[in-house]
Amino acid sequence: MIEKKFTVTQPTKIVFGNGVIHDLAGVVRDLGGSKVFLVVDPGLAAAGLADHITAPLEAAGIPFVLFDRVDPEPGLKLADSGCGIAKAEGCDCVVGAGGGSAMDIAKAVSILVTNGGKAADYLGLGKIKKPGLPKIMVPTTAGTGSEVSFTAVFINEETRSKGGMNGDPLYPEAAVLDPELTLTMPPHVTAATGIDALTHAIESFVSVQANGMSEVYSLEAINLIAENLPLAYADGRNLEARYHMLLGSLLAGKGLALAGVGLVHAMAYPLGGMFGIPHGLANAVLLPYVMDYTLIGAPERFSVIADAMGMRIEKLTTREAASLAVEAVYALNREVGIPPNLAELGIREESLPEMADVALTVTRPVENNPRQPTRDEVIRVYQEAMRGWE
Repeated sequence: MIEKKFTVTQPTKIVFGNGVIHDLAGVVRDLGGSKVFLVVDPGLAAAGLADHITAPLEAAGIPFVLFDRVDPEPGLKLADSGCGIAKAEGCDCVVGAGGGSAMDIAKAVSILVTNGGKAADYLGLGKIKKPGLPKIMVPTTAGTGSEVSFTAVFINEETRSKGGMNGDPLYPEAAVLDPELTLTMPPHVTAATGIDALTHAIESFVSVQANGMSEVYSLEAINLIAENLPLAYADGRNLEARYHMLLGSLLAGKGLALAGVGLVHAMAYPLGGMFGIPHGLANAVLLPYVMDYTLIGAPERFSVIADAMGMRIEKLTTREAASLAVEAVYALNREVGIPPNLAELGIREESLPEMADVALTVTRPVENNPRQPTRDEVIRVYQEAMRGWE
């Protein structure tokens, strides 16, 4: 094995545990915040959770501006709009509460207020020159890991393609993770966000950029999610399962930040950009099919994944054990009600070549994949995902 050099940036203060949302005001004050731009997704209010976020601020006398115009697949103009409001209101701290969309908008607003310009100006890597406003993330789903990543992903309304802002200034200064805020997630959201987190863990574990530190995060995340997702799906009130799912999502986000993701994410982008499929659901449906394609590029790592997911790999060859990782993910998808194929998402066969072209433009995840695909191979994987598991 070639010993890799790697660099680690982990600037985010993490406050984790049941009831820690009550500490939010203290975290704001510690970062010098006096007026908060609060980004929440509409589902938060529908679930009766918005008050849990605003109450600590109100109790501490910290004024806030509520921004709840959040789409499941947010466009760049939402970030620009939020920035205009945050500037006009004189906000000096940003809080993003909800799923990945709300957190990505919050991160982008933080950067735009201090760097100027439009969100589209910062798509790509390393284009953000100045630190943003202090930003605090409050995830209410166990899925995206956005609370500890340096990425914010958006749909470009002009091209209908997805793209990410990437750079160290996007790392949140703090994250407040309260498992109690995830108790009201409905089963289908629990499933899609949970498999999304598993995708982060698996892809970062097999990434060509994986290293001794990222592997620890990724593998423990696989363990936690495989064991606890069925429990949280079956009974959303199971606080112990919710606790471990949120921890698994956090660790998967750490692995993602250190090692990146792979072909699943690249192939999921056109599902969001072209068809509006939520990112977590797109990842979840594609995951076992991309794993099946990829595993010959990293059979030993996939065999470790199979073991972490509880498969019996004793007396099997490495290649046989690697195949069990795919079976384990497909079985988990089926157990938690993930659609078995792309056809059930309304995707049509004639769209697959264009989807492949778009996927291959998402270069960093493609390059991270341990098996490098051709255009025809990407189309074939999409075709397999259209047909479903046999």
